[in-house]
Amino acid sequence: MRLKLSVLDTVEQWFNSIVKRPALAVTASILWLILIAWIGYGWHLGSVGLVDETEPLFAEASRQMLVTGDWITPFFNGETRFDKPALLYWCQAIAYAVFGVNEWAVRLPSALAAMGLVALAFYTVQWSLAKKDELEQVTQPTRRYLTAGVAAGLMGLNAQMIVWGRTGVSDMLLTGCIASALLCFFLGYSDTAKLTNPNSKLPNKWYLACYVLTAGAILTKGPVGFVLPGIIILAFLLYLGQFRTVVREMRLFLGMLIILGLSVPWYALVIWRNGQSFIDAFFGYHNVERFTDVVNGHSAPWYFYFVIVLLFFAPYSVYLPLAIFRLKFWQRSHWLKQERSQQLGLFACVWFISVFSFFTIAVTKLPSYVLPLMPAAAILIALLWSDFFSSRKNTSKTSVSYPSSFLLLSGWLNVIFLSALAVAMFHLSHLLGSDQAAPNFRENLQAAGLPIIGGWLWLVSAVLVAALVLRRSWHYIISINLLAFVAFLIVVTMPALFLMDQERQLPLRDLSAVVSQVQQPTEEIMMVGFKKPSVVFYSHKRINFIYSTEQGVEYIRNLANQQVKPSSLLLVTEKKNFFKMDLSPDGYENLAIKGAYQLTRINFKKMKTEKIKIS
Repeated sequence: MRLKLSVLDTVEQWFNSIVKRPALAVTASILWLILIAWIGYGWHLGSVGLVDETEPLFAEASRQMLVTGDWITPFFNGETRFDKPALLYWCQAIAYAVFGVNEWAVRLPSALAAMGLVALAFYTVQWSLAKKDELEQVTQPTRRYLTAGVAAGLMGLNAQMIVWGRTGVSDMLLTGCIASALLCFFLGYSDTAKLTNPNSKLPNKWYLACYVLTAGAILTKGPVGFVLPGIIILAFLLYLGQFRTVVREMRLFLGMLIILGLSVPWYALVIWRNGQSFIDAFFGYHNVERFTDVVNGHSAPWYFYFVIVLLFFAPYSVYLPLAIFRLKFWQRSHWLKQERSQQLGLFACVWFISVFSFFTIAVTKLPSYVLPLMPAAAILIALLWSDFFSSRKNTSKTSVSYPSSFLLLSGWLNVIFLSALAVAMFHLSHLLGSDQAAPNFRENLQAAGLPIIGGWLWLVSAVLVAALVLRRSWHYIISINLLAFVAFLIVVTMPALFLMDQERQLPLRDLSAVVSQVQQPTEEIMMVGFKKPSVVFYSHKRINFIYSTEQGVEYIRNLANQQVKPSSLLLVTEKKNFFKMDLSPDGYENLAIKGAYQLTRINFKKMKTEKIKIS
């Protein structure tokens, strides 16, 4: 243990020598951001196939845009797709044009959005603390850069950000636009030296960036891209009594024109082309109904997002209550006396609480909905740790604005949480549910030894954190949590992802290749009992999705009884469900079996219609 602490002390001394030289400090910061970006979002980005079912929907709709040249109306499988606006489709289609149609290009916009957000957060935290040094007439580059580095690390290297930053869906692009818009607002609001010239009709550059990014959020996911940042900024300004003043500084009327000018044209064009069907599907179903009613069965109890934040922001999440309490946001008089640049903690707190409350109220609940609060959570915890970076020589006596017992409680909760993760990993094979598409995944995971490796990793981390808590070496604790997460990502999560891909998605890709080769002209392809849009993307074929075996049998019977019936069709089913259809042996030909899936050609000329029934 002493050896471990001496290594950390050596690293800190080396870091202190760097930050005293501005050029080296900037270089080290850039290298740190590159490392976060590579580990979190660049490494093996396109090495696994698209994951059913949402990711292939976006990927194929974007491919259709590139192929057809229709950049207004998104299509999937021959039908309009009005779930989301066009910005992600445009980004993916452009990536296809540059890099080819592949998994890496599908996920590149999400990865870039995450990387850009992490870099902007680093700049914002470092800038805010630099302003604090100016106000206090001190020079603490170590605190500035360490705190900004922690904020970037926690923001870029947590499960929620990594999952959606490596997935080709709209959630990360939305979060990148919203969170970057909020950070730009704070920079514009705080930099009093560059506030809008009273004689100028334009807001400062940061406010302009905020407006452009808000328009991007609206083009990514609709009204929520305006509503969420609007609620956060409004609540923040009303709390401080700054609403009228800041509205004038922001040139809000001009800003609204910028937002509308950038976002409305696509909406006008898609409505002009598709009319009421777009309005009903997009605004009615995918926005109003998702907030007021349960959509697609995505209901959850009121405490759902407490669990999501705890698990998906692990292991840092145990410090969030203390990070929020530390701010004492209820002491309004204190915050009114603060310079604008020193209100970053309050702004992050309002940001976190607003997003959390908004989606807790919403009836439809999904884990990805609270992704926009993760940047605020990272900033809150980084600012909490800035207290421990202020006094490098005696961190055990660092002055804090809360009872030391609260810090001790959080530290021991950290130990308990890491220990619980270790126990969960040791018993993972019993905790994982069964997946019909990957029936052998648990056995393969256990055979690879990944649960044991993960369990020992978290257990060692718990022991290290416990030792640091006993020594009151608080400034090292967050680095142990961060290193443990990175190690878990590299040695456990990524290999497990490859195992899952090999069993769950690779058979579908192989089956798609067979479909492309064997389909005859005018031959229909039917998928019965499940929906796997990845087959559409990889085969470049239109699929008729039928959700139950009974409906599939009825559909085949109707085709067989037509006077002018097709000669054949291709049937994609799960192996276990195929025999339930009890088709005449003379009427079908098995073409391929890949994993849990089977491809069969139904020959209507040889089929006995009386044998088509459900067993």
